[in-house]
Amino acid sequence: MNRADRRTISRQYFSRDRLAEHHFRSFNAFLERGMQEVVHEKETIDTDIGDKEGQEPVYVELGDVRITTPRVREADGSEELLYPQEARLRNITYAAPVFMEMTIIRGGKEEEEHVVDTAETKVGRMPIMVGSSKCNIAGFSDEELVEIGEDPADPGGYFIVNGSERVLMTSEDLAPNKILAEHDTKYGDDIQVAKTFSQRRGYRALVLCERNREGLLEVSFPSVSGSINFVTLVRALGLESDEEIVHRVSDDPEIVKFMLENLEAAEVQSTTEAIETLGKRVASGQGKNYQLKRANYVIDRYLLPHLHEEGIEDEEGRLNKAFYLCRMAEACFELALGRRDADDKDHYANKRLKVSGDLMRDLFRTALNKLARDVKYQLERANMRNRNLSVSTVVRSDVLTERLEHPIATGNWVGGRSGVSQLVDRTDFMGVLSHLRRLRSPLSRSQPHFEARDLHATQWGRICPSETPEGPNCGLVKNFAQAMELSQDVADERGLKRELSSMGVEGIPGIETFDQQPADD
Repeated sequence: MNRADRRTISRQYFSRDRLAEHHFRSFNAFLERGMQEVVHEKETIDTDIGDKEGQEPVYVELGDVRITTPRVREADGSEELLYPQEARLRNITYAAPVFMEMTIIRGGKEEEEHVVDTAETKVGRMPIMVGSSKCNIAGFSDEELVEIGEDPADPGGYFIVNGSERVLMTSEDLAPNKILAEHDTKYGDDIQVAKTFSQRRGYRALVLCERNREGLLEVSFPSVSGSINFVTLVRALGLESDEEIVHRVSDDPEIVKFMLENLEAAEVQSTTEAIETLGKRVASGQGKNYQLKRANYVIDRYLLPHLHEEGIEDEEGRLNKAFYLCRMAEACFELALGRRDADDKDHYANKRLKVSGDLMRDLFRTALNKLARDVKYQLERANMRNRNLSVSTVVRSDVLTERLEHPIATGNWVGGRSGVSQLVDRTDFMGVLSHLRRLRSPLSRSQPHFEARDLHATQWGRICPSETPEGPNCGLVKNFAQAMELSQDVADERGLKRELSSMGVEGIPGIETFDQQPADD
């Protein structure tokens, strides 16, 4: 390819407004599907009304959510369309009203349910990305943009909050729901560890399976102090017989030998005993019934939450978790036998990027939970005062608005992260483009992290090898390569599972069994 051809291709690429396209695609997907998915996750707002005798329970059912284009409320009460330049000049937020269908229902399963009040009500305002599908200047010609005071060359991809232009920094993190095996030598011994960041609905749980110096497997996960014997945990999940546990880990003779050592050292022999043992760990000093209830709750809620799917029986879900733990155990043994290399955390296949839409989804989930708590409080207060329960009176729209605007204005995001939103670098046009295509690592700036800061071979064609700051941010703040394409929503997970299952792949969690026929070559 000669220089003229390369120049033609480059000109074609950059003439299609693709420099901030990853921000637009991600944010548009959040507005179209992400918001509704978060509302479906929440589904209902429960209240304490009805706990007392003689009262029927009351709860709120959440329906469709929709968002309009940015508006501004004037002093006389009228609402006008708001354009980005006006928001900058008046130091106001470029935000659009969010409406949600809410239904107050009185009555439970025993009593007949009846609707008290239903309405589509304004629940708050959401900052809108300049140039996104809900932006008022989307689709404008260059002449129309000039007429309303906008720069036709401005790439968009940022928010305007209180008159300030804020860009959400693309965040780099380890891939969730993926097993990573590595050596741990912090105590002098070579300990093999398989870990996975299990993520579901914004909740992220680190699950570790490690082979200690005695060769025994131990598992640690949130809400349980210390670690639990591997055999005890898989028995609690429903894998009871020795033969089945060994078969699920591996049929390799050397790994079987390791597993037999673990089975000999096992503390329990049945599922009932295993759950009792776990109950003593998670609720020591409590009554036996409470211990069993707590143990069941912990393994359903905190152990590998990404394998918990709606509509699947607890028994099947627990078996899926047991099979996953067996796969982690196999990774530890393979690492100990030298059958596999330790996974490279800096390899780009083991990383995922969170773009604007993903970050806004986390923010909206937190804001909706805050709104739900406030609606619950307002309903209970109105009920105590014997007032009519009405959707319009129990929803305070500033609750959601504050939770959405404040993090973008300050950069202090949910989960304790800071610096997620930054003021757009307006030094020059190239500075703006560079800022929109920047990504940051969550690693501490004060630690060396030499390997994380180094160039990695898998960054070729994806990350610019030279554009990075000097000083403590060196190698942790990076920029996309010139013609990089960021893939998003590559495949529907459930559709992919169905396709694999129809091709003959067995043991896929969350999919009903197909007639397993070998796939044609």
